[in-house]
Amino acid sequence: MRRLLVCAPLLLLTVGCGAVFPSAEDKAADAARDVAVAAGKKLYGPRPRTAEEVGRSASGIDGVEVLRVSGTSTRDADGVEVILRTSGTANDEWSQPQEVTLQRCFAVRVSPKAEWGEVPRGVDCPDGPPLAFAPSPAPPRLPDYRELQAALPRVPEDGRADEAEVRRALATLHLDPAIHTEVAEENGRVGVDLSVDGNHYDPQECVLARVAPGTTTVWVPARIQRMYGEGGCSAHNALHPAPPPH
Repeated sequence: MRRLLVCAPLLLLTVGCGAVFPSAEDKAADAARDVAVAAGKKLYGPRPRTAEEVGRSASGIDGVEVLRVSGTSTRDADGVEVILRTSGTANDEWSQPQEVTLQRCFAVRVSPKAEWGEVPRGVDCPDGPPLAFAPSPAPPRLPDYRELQAALPRVPEDGRADEAEVRRALATLHLDPAIHTEVAEENGRVGVDLSVDGNHYDPQECVLARVAPGTTTVWVPARIQRMYGEGGCSAHNALHPAPPPH
């Protein structure tokens, strides 16, 4: 009887420890899920993207392999679903100390309805190698300010800038047709906006110039002025520059 009483606390201790401390496999699986959660946070955002853009972005995240992409666009109600394969590692501290590494797959949803830090659901890993994505197309190259400054005409202090002359100078740069060119003349000055269409979420890429008597100025507006709706990328802003943000 006494022998049974001595063994009973040991049994309770063993059962209790098993309930309190997760196994190395459980911890490794949790670590793999944490990688998927972190990937979902990096993919989160309101900017509209195609399924290919989402897949390409996901494939560039460390510790992630993209096995499947479904959907058309994040604009759609269901958005885009990406099947990611991740891995997690944990130490087995109960037997001989050793690392346990597991691979797991998760479905990460990228859509207007997705929540920040949403925990992805675990799924079976699809067969086949990770998907490969071609590099995203390079945006049209805007001329830098030195190149544009050198091409634009200089006007004497007692002269007037000529819109036609400015347009002829811009033609010598052989700009990409995808670059939007806006030229406006006002009171003997000419304003120029060279810009690339944006996505209405990120800052627009543009360069401005003002050709005026005695001075020709070229600059890139501040980032906040290049946000959608701020009017920073316009010939009007070239003629009447908005004050710099504080």
